Amino acid sequence: NVMCGILASINSKRDKKCFVKAQKMMIHRGPDFQNNYSSPHQYFLGHNRLSIIDLNSRSNQPFKKNGKIIVFNGEIYNYKELIIEHGLKTKTNSDTEVILLMYIIYGEKCLQYFNGMFAFIIYDTIDDDFFVARDRLGIKPLYFYNRGDEWIFSSEIAPLQKIINSDFDNFGLRQYKKLRMTLKGYTIYKDIKMFPAGSYIINGTIKEYWKLNYDQKDPPNDEHLKYLIEDAVRLRKRSDVPIGSYLSGGLDSTILTYLLRPNHTWTVGFKELNEFKWAQIAKEDLESTHHEINVRISQFRKICRFMINKRQEPLSVPNEVLIYLMTLEVKKENTVILSGEGADELFWGYDRIFRWANNVKNLNLKEFDKFYSYGTNDDLEVLDFAIQGIPGKDALSKIGYFFQIFHLHGLLRRLDNSTMLCSVEARVPFVDHRLVELLSGTPFDWKMGNSFKEPLKRIFTDLIPKPIIERKKVGFPVPLDLI
Repeated sequence: NVMCGILASINSKRDKKCFVKAQKMMIHRGPDFQNNYSSPHQYFLGHNRLSIIDLNSRSNQPFKKNGKIIVFNGEIYNYKELIIEHGLKTKTNSDTEVILLMYIIYGEKCLQYFNGMFAFIIYDTIDDDFFVARDRLGIKPLYFYNRGDEWIFSSEIAPLQKIINSDFDNFGLRQYKKLRMTLKGYTIYKDIKMFPAGSYIINGTIKEYWKLNYDQKDPPNDEHLKYLIEDAVRLRKRSDVPIGSYLSGGLDSTILTYLLRPNHTWTVGFKELNEFKWAQIAKEDLESTHHEINVRISQFRKICRFMINKRQEPLSVPNEVLIYLMTLEVKKENTVILSGEGADELFWGYDRIFRWANNVKNLNLKEFDKFYSYGTNDDLEVLDFAIQGIPGKDALSKIGYFFQIFHLHGLLRRLDNSTMLCSVEARVPFVDHRLVELLSGTPFDWKMGNSFKEPLKRIFTDLIPKPIIERKKVGFPVPLDLI
Protein backbone atom coordinates (compact mmCIF):
# COMPACT_ATOMS: atom_id res chain seq x y z
CA ASN A 1 0.00 0.00 0.00
CA VAL A 2 2.53 2.47 1.07
CA MET A 3 6.13 3.18 1.53
CA CYS A 4 6.11 5.23 4.57
CA GLY A 5 7.59 6.38 7.79
CA ILE A 6 6.12 5.12 11.02
CA LEU A 7 6.72 6.34 14.55
CA ALA A 8 4.93 4.75 17.51
CA SER A 9 5.19 4.74 21.26
CA ILE A 10 3.54 2.59 23.90
CA ASN A 11 3.33 3.57 27.60
CA SER A 12 5.41 6.70 27.15
CA LYS A 13 5.17 9.63 29.55
CA ARG A 14 6.90 11.94 27.08
CA ASP A 15 5.25 15.05 25.70
CA LYS A 16 3.32 14.44 22.48
CA LYS A 17 5.03 17.48 20.90
CA CYS A 18 8.37 15.68 20.82
CA PHE A 19 6.81 12.76 18.88
CA VAL A 20 5.15 15.11 16.40
CA LYS A 21 8.51 16.86 15.80
CA ALA A 22 10.30 13.54 15.37
CA GLN A 23 7.64 12.31 12.93
CA LYS A 24 8.27 15.43 10.79
CA MET A 25 11.94 14.44 10.45
CA MET A 26 10.81 11.56 8.21
CA ILE A 27 8.59 13.57 5.91
CA HIS A 28 10.65 12.31 2.91
CA ARG A 29 9.41 8.79 3.65
CA GLY A 30 5.79 9.87 3.19
CA PRO A 31 5.22 13.31 1.69
CA ASP A 32 1.60 12.61 0.60
CA PHE A 33 -0.19 12.59 3.96
CA GLN A 34 0.77 12.81 7.65
CA ASN A 35 -1.37 11.96 10.63
CA ASN A 36 -1.23 10.53 14.14
CA TYR A 37 -3.51 9.12 16.82
CA SER A 38 -2.63 9.25 20.44
CA SER A 39 -3.96 8.66 23.90
CA PRO A 40 -1.86 10.36 26.60
CA HIS A 41 0.55 7.92 28.35
CA GLN A 42 -0.92 4.98 26.46
CA TYR A 43 0.11 5.26 22.85
CA PHE A 44 1.18 7.50 19.98
CA LEU A 45 0.89 6.17 16.41
CA GLY A 46 2.27 8.44 13.69
CA HIS A 47 2.34 7.81 9.94
CA ASN A 48 3.82 9.60 6.92
CA ARG A 49 2.29 8.25 3.72
CA LEU A 50 3.73 7.74 0.25
CA SER A 51 0.66 6.65 -1.73
CA ILE A 52 1.21 3.67 -4.02
CA ILE A 53 -1.84 1.41 -3.81
CA ASP A 54 -5.41 2.69 -3.37
CA LEU A 55 -4.49 6.37 -3.66
CA ASN A 56 -7.85 7.21 -2.05
CA SER A 57 -7.75 8.96 1.33
CA ARG A 58 -9.82 6.12 2.84
CA SER A 59 -6.53 4.17 2.99
CA ASN A 60 -4.70 6.85 4.93
CA GLN A 61 -3.15 5.80 8.21
CA PRO A 62 -3.28 5.38 11.16
CA PHE A 63 -6.01 3.01 9.96
CA LYS A 64 -8.75 1.85 12.35
CA LYS A 65 -10.99 -1.20 12.47
CA ASN A 66 -12.75 -3.03 15.32
CA GLY A 67 -10.97 -0.98 17.97
CA LYS A 68 -7.56 -1.81 16.49
CA ILE A 69 -5.29 0.85 14.96
CA ILE A 70 -2.42 0.11 12.55
CA VAL A 71 0.56 2.04 11.21
CA PHE A 72 2.31 0.15 8.45
CA ASN A 73 5.33 0.66 6.21
CA GLY A 74 5.73 -1.66 3.24
CA GLU A 75 3.83 -3.80 0.81
CA ILE A 76 1.91 -7.05 1.16
CA TYR A 77 2.16 -8.08 -2.49
CA ASN A 78 -0.30 -10.99 -2.30
CA TYR A 79 -3.07 -8.98 -0.62
CA LYS A 80 -5.53 -9.60 -3.50
CA GLU A 81 -5.06 -13.37 -3.22
CA LEU A 82 -5.50 -13.18 0.58
CA ILE A 83 -8.84 -11.35 0.20
CA ILE A 84 -10.14 -14.20 -1.99
CA GLU A 85 -8.56 -17.14 -0.11
CA HIS A 86 -9.71 -15.98 3.32
CA GLY A 87 -13.03 -14.43 2.30
CA LEU A 88 -12.13 -11.02 3.68
CA LYS A 89 -14.75 -8.28 3.61
CA THR A 90 -12.85 -5.14 2.70
CA LYS A 91 -13.97 -1.52 2.45
CA THR A 92 -10.78 -0.23 0.77
CA ASN A 93 -8.51 -1.53 -2.00
CA SER A 94 -5.43 -1.41 0.21
CA ASP A 95 -3.21 -4.03 1.79
CA THR A 96 -3.23 -2.09 5.08
CA GLU A 97 -6.79 -3.21 5.74
CA VAL A 98 -5.87 -6.78 4.74
CA ILE A 99 -3.15 -6.93 7.43
CA LEU A 100 -5.61 -5.80 10.08
CA LEU A 101 -8.34 -8.24 8.98
CA MET A 102 -5.87 -11.14 8.86
CA TYR A 103 -4.62 -10.21 12.34
CA ILE A 104 -8.18 -10.08 13.66
CA ILE A 105 -8.78 -13.63 12.34
CA TYR A 106 -5.41 -15.33 12.91
CA GLY A 107 -3.53 -13.31 15.54
CA GLU A 108 0.25 -13.61 15.15
CA LYS A 109 -0.19 -16.56 12.73
CA CYS A 110 -1.26 -14.03 10.07
CA LEU A 111 2.44 -13.39 9.36
CA GLN A 112 2.85 -16.80 7.72
CA TYR A 113 0.46 -15.75 4.95
CA PHE A 114 2.13 -12.48 3.94
CA ASN A 115 4.43 -12.21 0.95
CA GLY A 116 6.02 -8.81 1.13
CA MET A 117 8.20 -6.28 2.88
CA PHE A 118 6.76 -4.79 6.01
CA ALA A 119 7.11 -3.26 9.42
CA PHE A 120 3.91 -2.51 11.29
CA ILE A 121 2.50 -1.74 14.71
CA ILE A 122 -1.05 -2.60 15.72
CA TYR A 123 -2.49 -1.12 18.90
CA ASP A 124 -5.59 -2.74 20.36
CA THR A 125 -7.53 0.00 22.18
CA ILE A 126 -9.91 -2.53 23.73
CA ASP A 127 -7.31 -4.89 25.25
CA ASP A 128 -4.70 -2.13 25.68
CA ASP A 129 -2.22 -4.45 23.95
CA PHE A 130 0.12 -4.03 20.99
CA PHE A 131 1.53 -6.22 18.21
CA VAL A 132 4.63 -5.37 16.17
CA ALA A 133 6.11 -7.33 13.25
CA ARG A 134 8.85 -7.10 10.64
CA ASP A 135 9.24 -9.02 7.37
CA ARG A 136 11.26 -12.23 7.18
CA LEU A 137 14.48 -10.81 5.70
CA GLY A 138 14.30 -7.26 7.03
CA ILE A 139 13.64 -5.49 3.74
CA LYS A 140 11.82 -2.72 5.60
CA PRO A 141 13.59 -1.10 8.55
CA LEU A 142 12.37 -0.85 12.12
CA TYR A 143 14.30 0.52 15.09
CA PHE A 144 13.23 0.62 18.71
CA TYR A 145 13.92 1.84 22.22
CA ASN A 146 12.71 -0.07 25.26
CA ARG A 147 12.97 0.77 28.97
CA GLY A 148 10.66 -1.02 31.39
CA ASP A 149 7.23 -0.96 29.77
CA GLU A 150 8.01 2.07 27.56
CA TRP A 151 8.51 1.19 23.87
CA ILE A 152 9.23 3.56 20.98
CA PHE A 153 9.42 2.33 17.38
CA SER A 154 10.62 4.20 14.29
CA SER A 155 11.40 3.59 10.60
CA GLU A 156 14.62 5.57 10.99
CA ILE A 157 17.27 6.18 13.62
CA ALA A 158 17.33 10.00 13.53
CA PRO A 159 13.78 10.58 14.93
CA LEU A 160 14.43 8.08 17.74
CA GLN A 161 17.73 9.73 18.54
CA LYS A 162 15.95 13.11 18.69
CA ILE A 163 13.54 11.72 21.29
CA ILE A 164 15.94 9.75 23.52
CA ASN A 165 19.37 11.26 22.81
CA SER A 166 21.43 8.09 23.31
CA ASP A 167 25.21 7.81 23.63
CA PHE A 168 27.23 5.98 21.01
CA ASP A 169 27.66 2.23 21.39
CA ASN A 170 31.32 1.33 21.26
CA PHE A 171 30.74 -2.26 20.06
CA GLY A 172 28.26 -1.04 17.42
CA LEU A 173 30.87 1.41 16.12
CA ARG A 174 33.48 -1.36 16.00
CA GLN A 175 31.09 -3.50 13.94
CA TYR A 176 30.58 -0.65 11.54
CA LYS A 177 34.36 -0.08 11.16
CA LYS A 178 34.99 -3.74 10.48
CA LEU A 179 31.91 -4.79 8.49
CA ARG A 180 30.46 -1.49 7.15
CA MET A 181 27.24 -2.42 8.93
CA THR A 182 25.95 -3.35 12.38
CA LEU A 183 24.25 -6.66 12.95
CA LYS A 184 22.32 -8.81 15.42
CA GLY A 185 20.25 -5.90 16.68
CA TYR A 186 23.08 -3.42 17.19
CA THR A 187 23.12 0.16 15.91
CA ILE A 188 25.82 2.76 16.55
CA TYR A 189 23.71 4.00 19.51
CA LYS A 190 23.54 2.30 22.91
CA ASP A 191 19.80 2.60 23.48
CA ILE A 192 18.57 2.20 19.89
CA LYS A 193 18.20 -1.37 18.65
CA MET A 194 17.32 -2.78 15.26
CA PHE A 195 14.12 -4.82 15.51
CA PRO A 196 15.01 -8.39 14.40
CA ALA A 197 13.83 -9.51 10.95
CA GLY A 198 11.38 -12.43 10.89
CA SER A 199 10.14 -11.52 14.37
CA TYR A 200 7.18 -10.00 16.19
CA ILE A 201 6.27 -8.71 19.65
CA ILE A 202 3.32 -10.01 21.56
CA ASN A 203 2.66 -9.33 25.27
CA GLY A 204 5.87 -7.30 25.36
CA THR A 205 8.04 -10.25 24.27
CA ILE A 206 9.97 -10.53 21.00
CA LYS A 207 9.49 -13.88 19.25
CA GLU A 208 10.75 -15.34 15.99
CA TYR A 209 8.25 -16.52 13.36
CA TRP A 210 10.64 -17.36 10.49
CA LYS A 211 14.04 -18.95 10.38
CA LEU A 212 16.09 -19.89 7.34
CA ASN A 213 16.73 -23.62 7.16
CA TYR A 214 20.14 -24.26 5.62
CA ASP A 215 20.00 -28.08 5.52
CA GLN A 216 21.29 -29.55 2.30
CA LYS A 217 18.76 -30.35 -0.39
CA ASP A 218 18.46 -31.07 -4.09
CA PRO A 219 18.24 -28.16 -6.50
CA PRO A 220 14.84 -27.21 -7.93
CA ASN A 221 14.09 -27.87 -11.58
CA ASP A 222 14.54 -24.97 -13.98
CA GLU A 223 10.80 -24.59 -14.70
CA HIS A 224 9.93 -24.16 -11.04
CA LEU A 225 12.75 -21.69 -10.41
CA LYS A 226 11.85 -19.68 -13.51
CA TYR A 227 8.18 -19.61 -12.51
CA LEU A 228 9.04 -18.32 -9.02
CA ILE A 229 11.30 -15.54 -10.31
CA GLU A 230 8.64 -14.49 -12.84
CA ASP A 231 5.95 -14.63 -10.15
CA ALA A 232 8.09 -12.56 -7.76
CA VAL A 233 8.26 -9.86 -10.45
CA ARG A 234 4.56 -10.22 -11.34
CA LEU A 235 3.51 -9.60 -7.72
CA ARG A 236 5.85 -6.63 -7.49
CA LYS A 237 4.23 -5.00 -10.52
CA ARG A 238 1.18 -4.17 -8.40
CA SER A 239 1.03 -0.43 -8.09
CA ASP A 240 -1.29 2.47 -8.83
CA VAL A 241 1.71 4.66 -9.71
CA PRO A 242 4.37 4.15 -12.46
CA ILE A 243 7.16 1.59 -11.89
CA GLY A 244 10.65 1.89 -13.36
CA SER A 245 13.75 -0.28 -13.11
CA TYR A 246 17.42 0.25 -12.34
CA LEU A 247 19.41 -1.09 -15.28
CA SER A 248 23.15 -1.29 -14.73
CA GLY A 249 23.77 -3.73 -17.54
CA GLY A 250 24.58 -6.47 -15.05
CA LEU A 251 22.82 -9.84 -15.19
CA ASP A 252 20.38 -9.34 -12.29
CA SER A 253 19.02 -5.90 -13.17
CA THR A 254 18.78 -6.86 -16.85
CA ILE A 255 16.65 -9.94 -16.11
CA LEU A 256 14.31 -7.94 -13.85
CA THR A 257 13.98 -5.16 -16.42
CA TYR A 258 13.13 -7.59 -19.23
CA LEU A 259 10.49 -9.29 -17.06
CA LEU A 260 9.02 -5.94 -15.99
CA ARG A 261 9.24 -4.10 -19.36
CA PRO A 262 8.95 -0.65 -17.75
CA ASN A 263 8.57 2.70 -19.55
CA HIS A 264 11.68 4.07 -17.86
CA THR A 265 15.07 2.55 -17.03
CA TRP A 266 17.84 4.17 -15.02
CA THR A 267 21.60 3.87 -14.67
CA VAL A 268 24.18 5.95 -12.83
CA GLY A 269 27.90 6.59 -12.99
CA PHE A 270 30.70 9.14 -13.20
CA LYS A 271 31.90 10.53 -16.50
CA GLU A 272 35.29 9.02 -15.55
CA LEU A 273 33.89 5.65 -14.49
CA ASN A 274 30.59 4.06 -15.49
CA GLU A 275 28.84 1.05 -17.03
CA PHE A 276 26.78 3.05 -19.51
CA LYS A 277 27.81 1.02 -22.51
CA TRP A 278 26.56 -2.18 -20.82
CA ALA A 279 23.25 -0.61 -19.95
CA GLN A 280 22.94 0.46 -23.61
CA ILE A 281 23.55 -3.13 -24.74
CA ALA A 282 21.04 -4.40 -22.19
CA LYS A 283 18.27 -2.09 -23.33
CA GLU A 284 18.57 -2.91 -27.04
CA ASP A 285 15.39 -4.99 -27.10
CA LEU A 286 13.44 -2.81 -24.69
CA GLU A 287 11.09 0.02 -25.57
CA SER A 288 11.98 1.97 -22.44
CA THR A 289 13.18 5.54 -22.23
CA HIS A 290 16.66 5.05 -20.80
CA HIS A 291 18.25 7.62 -18.48
CA GLU A 292 21.99 7.89 -17.81
CA ILE A 293 22.60 9.86 -14.63
CA ASN A 294 26.05 11.45 -14.61
CA VAL A 295 27.33 12.25 -11.14
CA ARG A 296 29.92 15.01 -10.83
CA ILE A 297 32.77 14.16 -8.50
CA SER A 298 32.39 17.63 -6.92
CA GLN A 299 28.78 16.77 -5.90
CA PHE A 300 29.82 13.63 -4.12
CA ARG A 301 31.24 15.10 -0.89
CA LYS A 302 28.39 17.54 -0.40
CA ILE A 303 25.73 14.82 -0.79
CA CYS A 304 27.70 12.48 1.45
CA ARG A 305 27.67 15.07 4.23
CA PHE A 306 23.97 15.80 3.71
CA MET A 307 23.02 12.08 3.93
CA ILE A 308 25.07 11.46 7.07
CA ASN A 309 23.59 14.51 8.82
CA LYS A 310 20.08 13.58 7.81
CA ARG A 311 20.39 10.00 9.01
CA GLN A 312 22.57 10.58 12.06
CA GLU A 313 24.64 7.54 11.14
CA PRO A 314 27.49 6.78 8.74
CA LEU A 315 26.93 5.54 5.18
CA SER A 316 27.69 1.87 4.62
CA VAL A 317 29.34 2.24 1.22
CA PRO A 318 30.13 5.15 -1.10
CA ASN A 319 27.64 4.02 -3.74
CA GLU A 320 24.75 4.96 -1.42
CA VAL A 321 25.39 8.47 -2.70
CA LEU A 322 25.05 7.28 -6.31
CA ILE A 323 21.82 5.40 -5.58
CA TYR A 324 20.45 8.54 -3.92
CA LEU A 325 21.40 10.87 -6.81
CA MET A 326 20.01 8.44 -9.39
CA THR A 327 16.77 8.04 -7.42
CA LEU A 328 16.27 11.81 -7.20
CA GLU A 329 15.98 11.68 -11.00
CA VAL A 330 13.84 8.52 -10.90
CA LYS A 331 11.28 10.38 -8.75
CA LYS A 332 10.49 12.67 -11.70
CA GLU A 333 8.96 9.69 -13.57
CA ASN A 334 8.55 6.77 -11.15
CA THR A 335 7.49 6.38 -7.52
CA VAL A 336 8.37 2.68 -7.50
CA ILE A 337 11.60 1.11 -8.77
CA LEU A 338 12.74 -2.51 -9.12
CA SER A 339 16.22 -3.33 -7.89
CA GLY A 340 18.37 -6.46 -8.20
CA GLU A 341 19.47 -6.86 -4.56
CA GLY A 342 19.42 -10.44 -3.34
CA ALA A 343 20.45 -12.26 -6.53
CA ASP A 344 24.10 -12.50 -5.42
CA GLU A 345 23.00 -14.06 -2.13
CA LEU A 346 20.70 -16.57 -3.88
CA PHE A 347 23.18 -17.63 -6.56
CA TRP A 348 26.46 -16.98 -4.75
CA GLY A 349 27.65 -14.16 -6.94
CA TYR A 350 30.51 -13.55 -4.50
CA ASP A 351 32.71 -15.96 -6.35
CA ARG A 352 35.98 -15.86 -4.41
CA ILE A 353 34.62 -16.28 -0.91
CA PHE A 354 32.26 -19.12 -1.87
CA ARG A 355 34.97 -21.05 -3.73
CA TRP A 356 37.19 -20.64 -0.66
CA ALA A 357 34.41 -21.79 1.71
CA ASN A 358 33.80 -24.85 -0.46
CA ASN A 359 37.43 -25.90 -0.14
CA VAL A 360 37.93 -25.64 3.63
CA LYS A 361 36.73 -27.87 6.45
CA ASN A 362 36.27 -25.23 9.16
CA LEU A 363 35.57 -21.54 9.16
CA ASN A 364 38.84 -19.80 10.00
CA LEU A 365 38.30 -16.23 11.22
CA LYS A 366 41.53 -14.82 9.79
CA GLU A 367 40.77 -16.32 6.39
CA PHE A 368 37.19 -15.11 6.50
CA ASP A 369 38.53 -11.67 7.38
CA LYS A 370 40.78 -11.71 4.31
CA PHE A 371 37.92 -12.59 1.95
CA TYR A 372 35.15 -10.54 3.49
CA SER A 373 36.28 -7.48 5.41
CA TYR A 374 36.96 -4.03 4.10
CA GLY A 375 39.62 -1.66 5.33
CA THR A 376 42.66 -2.40 7.43
CA ASN A 377 40.96 -2.25 10.81
CA ASP A 378 41.89 -5.40 12.78
CA ASP A 379 39.06 -6.71 14.98
CA LEU A 380 38.64 -10.48 15.15
CA GLU A 381 36.29 -10.16 18.13
CA VAL A 382 33.70 -8.43 15.93
CA LEU A 383 34.07 -11.11 13.24
CA ASP A 384 33.72 -13.82 15.87
CA PHE A 385 30.53 -12.14 17.13
CA ALA A 386 29.22 -11.95 13.54
CA ILE A 387 29.56 -15.66 12.78
CA GLN A 388 28.89 -16.97 16.30
CA GLY A 389 25.88 -19.28 16.43
CA ILE A 390 25.35 -19.36 12.66
CA PRO A 391 23.66 -22.65 11.70
CA GLY A 392 25.25 -24.97 9.14
CA LYS A 393 27.21 -28.20 9.12
CA ASP A 394 30.23 -26.82 7.26
CA ALA A 395 32.01 -23.61 6.28
CA LEU A 396 30.09 -23.35 3.00
CA SER A 397 26.62 -23.46 4.55
CA LYS A 398 27.71 -21.05 7.30
CA ILE A 399 28.99 -18.55 4.71
CA GLY A 400 25.80 -19.05 2.66
CA TYR A 401 23.71 -18.25 5.73
CA PHE A 402 25.87 -15.25 6.66
CA PHE A 403 25.41 -13.69 3.23
CA GLN A 404 21.69 -14.45 2.94
CA ILE A 405 20.82 -13.14 6.41
CA PHE A 406 23.45 -10.58 7.47
CA HIS A 407 25.23 -9.31 4.37
CA LEU A 408 21.95 -8.91 2.46
CA HIS A 409 20.43 -7.06 5.42
CA GLY A 410 23.21 -4.47 5.12
CA LEU A 411 22.47 -4.03 1.39
CA LEU A 412 18.74 -3.68 2.07
CA ARG A 413 19.40 -0.93 4.64
CA ARG A 414 21.54 0.90 2.08
CA LEU A 415 18.82 0.63 -0.59
CA ASP A 416 15.99 1.70 1.73
CA ASN A 417 17.94 4.67 3.10
CA SER A 418 18.96 5.99 -0.32
CA THR A 419 15.60 5.55 -2.09
CA MET A 420 13.25 6.61 0.70
CA LEU A 421 15.22 9.82 1.10
CA CYS A 422 13.87 10.58 -2.41
CA SER A 423 10.32 9.39 -1.58
CA VAL A 424 10.72 6.40 -3.90
CA GLU A 425 9.89 2.79 -3.02
CA ALA A 426 12.43 0.17 -4.10
CA ARG A 427 11.18 -3.40 -4.57
CA VAL A 428 13.48 -6.42 -4.58
CA PRO A 429 12.01 -9.50 -6.37
CA PHE A 430 15.11 -11.64 -5.61
CA VAL A 431 14.38 -11.26 -1.89
CA ASP A 432 11.00 -13.00 -2.21
CA HIS A 433 11.10 -15.44 0.73
CA ARG A 434 9.89 -18.29 -1.49
CA LEU A 435 13.09 -18.00 -3.57
CA VAL A 436 15.26 -17.74 -0.47
CA GLU A 437 13.69 -20.89 0.99
CA LEU A 438 13.90 -22.74 -2.34
CA LEU A 439 17.61 -22.10 -2.86
CA SER A 440 19.05 -22.31 0.65
CA GLY A 441 21.11 -25.47 1.05
CA THR A 442 21.21 -26.33 -2.68
CA PRO A 443 24.51 -27.81 -3.92
CA PHE A 444 27.64 -25.82 -4.69
CA ASP A 445 28.09 -27.40 -8.13
CA TRP A 446 24.58 -26.50 -9.19
CA LYS A 447 24.88 -22.86 -8.10
CA MET A 448 28.46 -22.19 -9.10
CA GLY A 449 28.53 -24.51 -12.11
CA ASN A 450 31.13 -23.83 -14.78
CA SER A 451 30.26 -20.19 -14.97
CA PHE A 452 29.09 -17.44 -12.69
CA LYS A 453 25.36 -17.69 -11.67
CA GLU A 454 24.84 -20.50 -14.16
CA PRO A 455 21.21 -21.39 -13.28
CA LEU A 456 20.13 -17.79 -13.76
CA LYS A 457 21.88 -17.52 -17.12
CA ARG A 458 20.52 -20.84 -18.32
CA ILE A 459 16.91 -20.01 -17.46
CA PHE A 460 16.92 -16.57 -19.05
CA THR A 461 19.29 -17.14 -21.94
CA ASP A 462 16.52 -16.52 -24.51
CA LEU A 463 15.15 -13.48 -22.72
CA ILE A 464 18.12 -11.12 -22.49
CA PRO A 465 20.92 -10.01 -24.87
CA LYS A 466 23.76 -12.50 -25.32
CA PRO A 467 26.62 -10.11 -24.37
CA ILE A 468 25.02 -9.66 -20.93
CA ILE A 469 24.89 -13.44 -20.41
CA GLU A 470 28.59 -13.66 -21.29
CA ARG A 471 29.68 -10.61 -19.32
CA LYS A 472 32.14 -10.91 -16.40
CA LYS A 473 30.85 -9.73 -13.03
CA VAL A 474 31.86 -6.27 -11.82
CA GLY A 475 31.03 -4.37 -8.66
CA PHE A 476 29.43 -0.95 -8.45
CA PRO A 477 32.56 1.23 -8.45
CA VAL A 478 33.16 4.67 -6.95
CA PRO A 479 36.54 6.30 -7.76
CA LEU A 480 37.32 7.28 -4.17
CA ASP A 481 40.86 8.33 -5.05
CA LEU A 482 39.38 11.15 -7.16
CA ILE A 483 36.93 12.36 -4.52
